[in-house]
Amino acid sequence: MIIRYSGVKEIKGSIIAIEGVKDAFYDEMVDVYLENGQARSGRIAQIDGDRAIIQVFEGTKFISLANTEISLTGSPMKIALSPEILGRIFSGTGKPIDGLSEVYSKFEEFLGSNSNNFFTKYKNCCFRDVNGLPINPVSRIYPRNYICTGISSIDILVTLVCGQKLPIFSGSGMKHNKLAAQIVKQAKNADDNNFAIVFAAMGVKNDVATYFRKEFENSGVLERVVMFLNLSSDPVVERILTPRSALTAAEYLAFDLGYHVLVIMTDMSAYAEALREFSSSKGEIPGRKGFPGYLYSDFASLYERAGMIKDKKGSVTQIPILTMPGDDITHPIPDLTGYITEGQIVLSRTLESKGLYPAVSVLPSISRLMKDGIGEGYTREDHVMLADQLFASYAKVMDIRSLASVIGEDDLSETDKIYLKFGITFEENFINQGFHENRSIKDSLDLGWRVISLLPKKELSRVKTEILDKYYVIDSKVKVENNVIQTH
Repeated sequence: MIIRYSGVKEIKGSIIAIEGVKDAFYDEMVDVYLENGQARSGRIAQIDGDRAIIQVFEGTKFISLANTEISLTGSPMKIALSPEILGRIFSGTGKPIDGLSEVYSKFEEFLGSNSNNFFTKYKNCCFRDVNGLPINPVSRIYPRNYICTGISSIDILVTLVCGQKLPIFSGSGMKHNKLAAQIVKQAKNADDNNFAIVFAAMGVKNDVATYFRKEFENSGVLERVVMFLNLSSDPVVERILTPRSALTAAEYLAFDLGYHVLVIMTDMSAYAEALREFSSSKGEIPGRKGFPGYLYSDFASLYERAGMIKDKKGSVTQIPILTMPGDDITHPIPDLTGYITEGQIVLSRTLESKGLYPAVSVLPSISRLMKDGIGEGYTREDHVMLADQLFASYAKVMDIRSLASVIGEDDLSETDKIYLKFGITFEENFINQGFHENRSIKDSLDLGWRVISLLPKKELSRVKTEILDKYYVIDSKVKVENNVIQTH
């Protein structure tokens, strides 16, 4: 029996409070009926005795304290899922916004069909709770195998591994949206026919949403992408639900249908800001920078939904993108994210000001799982040693640049001057890459060797002799003109 509660005790921002509620539970969906007959959706966000705090998705405008009725549905928020979600575009709450039909999520709707193919296609349709279920740690499989993004600075130095969560730390106004679009267009794993991408955008402007949509359509990858778009004009409540809807779709594709799914979520800072706004409206005691004290656990509830599960064919890999307020990496959003995830890719405003794209700052970037997804049997036998050597050599370049700023470049040793030349070439040729340039792992590794071969062999102490003899490019074959490598 459905019980309706009449009257609202309090209205504040996008939330309402009702009293005298029995048998309600956290995250339960409710229907809100206005005096004019209009119906809105809501979710119970807090329970205190018989008092319930409800988030209203469409806002509280025109809601009356006396003549509003609340009906509890007895169910958490669920989204409809079927194999046909690939190539579709949804709102943050899982509603189609691409002009196509609703997602058929109940097989019973198709019982009239006699086609075996039809049965096979729709037998996995379902409704699923967006809050997900925690993965039993015992059931997890250690992440293996890499995902190729086609971007040298990521694939070689900060390799993404299936089942990993690897965030991108950017700054306001930087080209992280462009980088996200390129990764969506180019990303693939060894089983490319069984690879899908779930893309979630939170708090983006209309022009940014249009940019993503057109890029995916024009490049022909939209058919393997599921998009969840939350615009800046959409309710704050929807922004909080967007990553949960996206991850629920990813889990369905991975663990029900066997896809290897890459989830890209941008911008997690907009999500955190929405969480702070909602926490403030509930009157909760703020923590660092005004964010709620449970920001860490809330992030963890999203990030820990990545991984691989025993006896399941698929995997869920995450690339959350966040903008660091004031480019401050110690801000609570990147700080707490770094504690949960397995590394980070940091974008440099200095490199971007030089006209380099993608502006990956090599030294503070790290992928803690890359060692288990690269090397012989995965990428190539020289990958680990080449990556170590590029890191070490570029770190020395930064030290020499600091020294040169003090004593002047003319007073540097000849070896130091070679390092400076290497540093410029490394940035201009290896880090710098065209938006439409899709480099294979082999191409990126070979390019890395051409760059590192600008240094004398004696300086390459991180590489074994047999590997060095096999891949080192003889000095006479490498020529740099206008900071562009040419091999003869």
